[in-house]
Amino acid sequence: MLAACVASPSPSPSPLSTATAFETASPLPTGSPTAVPTATAAPPLSLELPAKGDTRRIRFTVKAGSDLKATTSGHVVVTVTNLSDTTISEIVLRWPTALKEIIFLAPFAPSAIRIREGGPPLYQEWTKWVEGPGERGEPAGTTSLGWGPLLPGATITISLVATRRANQPSAFDLQFLAVEAILTSESAQPAELRVELP
Repeated sequence: MLAACVASPSPSPSPLSTATAFETASPLPTGSPTAVPTATAAPPLSLELPAKGDTRRIRFTVKAGSDLKATTSGHVVVTVTNLSDTTISEIVLRWPTALKEIIFLAPFAPSAIRIREGGPPLYQEWTKWVEGPGERGEPAGTTSLGWGPLLPGATITISLVATRRANQPSAFDLQFLAVEAILTSESAQPAELRVELP
C-alpha cells in the first residue's frame, strides 16, 4: 500500500527554458532612468531545465511508500507511461545530488549476497546511475538514473530505495528525460515535478 506524497509540477515558462530563476524589475530611487533586473533565487534542491526538449509525452506519478515516514527509510515509487507512438530508448530520472544529505535514493539496497565473490550473477533493470558530470552530458550537481527501453503505451514502475540521513522533510526537483532531452508531460509542459517527502 502506498501513501501519496505531494508532487506538483515545477513552474516553467516554456518546455525549452534553460533556467529556473526569472528576472524581475527592482524599484529604483526616483530620478533613475531605468530599472535593473535581478534574479529571484530558486528554491533549494532545484534543477535547471536541460537545453534540449523532447516532444514525446509521458504520464508520471511519484509516491512515498507506506514505509517512508518522517523518521524512517523506505521506498519512493515512480510510475512512467509512454503516451507517444515511438519507443523511448532510455527514461532518465534526474534529481539534485545534494538531496543525498537528507534522503539517499538508489535503485537497489546493497547486500552481502549482491556483492560477494562467486555470488549469483548481478541482474539489474536500470541502465545507468551517474553522479554528474558524466560522460553522456549529465550535468554536475545532478544524479541521473536510467531505465529502458519504454515501448509505446507501456508503463514502468520504478521502486527507489530511500535511505534517510536526516530526520527532516525534503522537497526537490525530479525531471524525466529521454537520455539528455527533457520529455513532455500530458499537459504539454516539461516533464518535471517538485516532489515533497515527509
